[in-house]
Amino acid sequence: MARVAKAKAKKAPAKRRPAAKTAAKPAAKKVAVSADGAAVKKAQDALAKLQKDMGAVAKEQAAARKKAAAAKTKASKSKKAMDKRAAESAGKAVAKASDKLKDLKGKAAEAKLALVKAKSVASAKAAKDAAVAKAAAMEKTLATKAEADLAKAVKAFEAKWKKQRAAANAKKVAAAKKKAVAKASMTAKKAAAKAKAAEKKAAVKAKAIAKKAAVKAKAAAKKAAAKAKVAEKRAAARAKAAEKRAAAKVKAAAKKAVAKTKRKAAPKKRKAKAKAKAAPKAAS
Repeated sequence: MARVAKAKAKKAPAKRRPAAKTAAKPAAKKVAVSADGAAVKKAQDALAKLQKDMGAVAKEQAAARKKAAAAKTKASKSKKAMDKRAAESAGKAVAKASDKLKDLKGKAAEAKLALVKAKSVASAKAAKDAAVAKAAAMEKTLATKAEADLAKAVKAFEAKWKKQRAAANAKKVAAAKKKAVAKASMTAKKAAAKAKAAEKKAAVKAKAIAKKAAVKAKAAAKKAAAKAKVAEKRAAARAKAAEKRAAAKVKAAAKKAVAKTKRKAAPKKRKAKAKAKAAPKAAS
């Protein structure tokens, strides 16, 4: 019976180990995922709980072994089936406690591994954070230095660039000035030639106009002389006619005046004659 109990005790852990390992995997994954101080504390708490459970199960195992030893001793001395069953039951209890302890030990080993991993990850993270902080500080220092170097380089480059640009601008200005002077000289020559040609053309045109004007003036003078002669003849004829008309008018006016005088004198003569006739009559 004891051999059977021991065989069962040996076989039982083999059956339960896969379950124990399967149950422990999620805890390991959680530790790996968290990878910080909280994960380390969680792993430590889990290991402490398993160690506490292991202590309790170890006490149960010791009590079960003591009880199994006493039952075995009693069964070996007794011929009762009840004592034999009690010894067998006590052996099973020892095997069960042993399996439970082995399971807890496996879990504790996995918890220790998880704790080591968590500590390793936390340590790596701390190292990484320190390295990042150091790199950030170094980056800041290098950035400050880079800014200073850049300002220095920009200043040097600016001075060099300004010098080069001033030289280039001076060359451009000189070339532009030379080109402008040449262009102005060429323009002046063209303008002078054009003015000379225009002056020559104007002189020819003026000479032609003067000649034409002289011919026209001569013709006009000849025409004016002829016209003046005709006008003079007409004026003389008009004057003669006017003179005749004036003489005739004077003659007619004189004749009219004489007639008018005669008409005025006739009544006076008639009155004188009448008065002369009346005087002798009055005297008689």
